[in-house]
Amino acid sequence: MKKFSVTLIKSLIGCTESQKRTVAVLGLKKINSNKVFIDTPQFRGQIRKIQHLVRLEKGN
Repeated sequence: MKKFSVTLIKSLIGCTESQKRTVAVLGLKKINSNKVFIDTPQFRGQIRKIQHLVRLEKGN
């Protein structure tokens, strides 16, 4: 299973409500908050929606 580390790098000010909800569902609360996720189609779709707000790196 591939894992990815997601870091919130930009503010949510000016984002659509849908993008804010997606960030909240991923559990990213503040800038530089970081979470590790397993690569799934649902995860890829969420990241595609907020790709301009996060940094995606290969996890452990």
